[in-house]
Amino acid sequence: MCGIVRIVGQRRNVNQDIYNALTVLQHRGQDAAGMMTFNGQFNQRKGEGLVRDVFQQRHMQRLEGTVGIGHVRYPTAGSSGPAMAQPFYVNSPYGISLAHNGNLTNASELRNSLFQTDLRHLNTDSDSEVLLNIFAHGLQNQGKLKPGPDEIFTAVAEVHERCSGGYAAVALIANYGLVGMRDPHGIRPLVFGSRETPVGPEYMIASESVALDVLGFKLIRDVAPGEAIYIDNEGQLHTRQCATNPKLSPCIFEHVYFARPDSIMDGISVHKARMRQGERLAEKVMRLRPDHDIDVIIPIPDSSRTAGQAMASALGVKFREGLVKNRYIGRTFIMPGQETRKKSVRQKLNAIELEFKGKNVMLVDDSIVRGTTCQQIIEMVREVGANKVYFASASPAVRHPNVYGIDMPSAKELIAHDRTEEQVCDLIGADWLVYQDLDDLVSSSKEGNESIDRFDCAVFDGVYVCGDVTQTYLDGLDQERNDLMQEKNRAAMSGDSSVIGVHNEERS
Repeated sequence: MCGIVRIVGQRRNVNQDIYNALTVLQHRGQDAAGMMTFNGQFNQRKGEGLVRDVFQQRHMQRLEGTVGIGHVRYPTAGSSGPAMAQPFYVNSPYGISLAHNGNLTNASELRNSLFQTDLRHLNTDSDSEVLLNIFAHGLQNQGKLKPGPDEIFTAVAEVHERCSGGYAAVALIANYGLVGMRDPHGIRPLVFGSRETPVGPEYMIASESVALDVLGFKLIRDVAPGEAIYIDNEGQLHTRQCATNPKLSPCIFEHVYFARPDSIMDGISVHKARMRQGERLAEKVMRLRPDHDIDVIIPIPDSSRTAGQAMASALGVKFREGLVKNRYIGRTFIMPGQETRKKSVRQKLNAIELEFKGKNVMLVDDSIVRGTTCQQIIEMVREVGANKVYFASASPAVRHPNVYGIDMPSAKELIAHDRTEEQVCDLIGADWLVYQDLDDLVSSSKEGNESIDRFDCAVFDGVYVCGDVTQTYLDGLDQERNDLMQEKNRAAMSGDSSVIGVHNEERS
């Protein structure tokens, strides 16, 4: 998962706005960050680390331009390292820079066709560079010296025809404008908005509406599945549907975990969706154990707090904050390597003893992925004197890998894969485990927008909306994404500044 943003300003530099937007989207990726602006020439800064670490004052002074794009990244498939930081760039045609959120499921086939048929060279194994070159080839094939909206939208249509998977992308075309596109299933989120200035409107496209909010942009709407947005150099907004059979099927895991609660996605308030998740969980508890002995409900911060509050209210049980979070350590779910995740849990959370001692506690989390975090938290809670420890997951059991841009690497590393709920309960050390039912999770989101017929729930039910995911593909993905392979990739990339594609402006 990544966060993307692009801004078209009016006669002023947009670098500070992009920086601020990327900090708001930092939860979507902590591996790397990057920015590209244009003022007659491309100006770029990207590198590994958090936004605040990648961009220093000397970098910002050089990132001049009234248009620009930005990106925060964490790795899913493939390598990690400085060469993988986005945006990516190609000089032909025109000069194009692109930032991408998602994952292409046919990236391997596309790499071959780009080399053998399109005669284009790739520097990395990133599917984002594949997407950029497919778009660039679509523009180059039309042979126009000055592309207009028709040429832009034709190139996006070629992207949709050739690419499969989940993707939302923004691209900057030198001297001509900015483009945003969303895959025909709308799996990955993308919104756009505007704000008025004395010299005309400014436009912004981002992964989440909260990025627009903090910069004073008014949300216009979500980018529709298969739609492209083009803002030319004169500031004119053009939109067109570029896919043959678009069908909105957004990723429901955004509502469970990834998105900020103050975001609106496809007309659905993430905050309200999580409240309904908690209410559905309470209903299930009452069905299974109407005479439950829960003394207190305590959330595992932060994304489960809303569901926990709603659950406690519906059950008439006390809600307490019993786990204190160290906010200077990253999200363990997206941290590279199992050992790193294990070590970070105790550094990240500490229990308030008086909230647990002698009580029957229901811990609430948004999901259980590898099980590492909840297992250690349950141990911690028992150490401070909890009588019984129950555990509720606001989402169903995660049993299948995600192929559309969320890092759930190997099926074998998912604690619920090929295990019953009772077996998972024993492994994490809980006295009772309650999973959300999939129908209840879907209804929690659908209630916010009844027009959505289908969500991508593949991590729960194994049904992939693009319809092209085979067991052979999943086996290959397993080899790429398991923790052992990720550790090998990091070891190979560590300290290597000679990798093709690395942008390292300062070596001081």
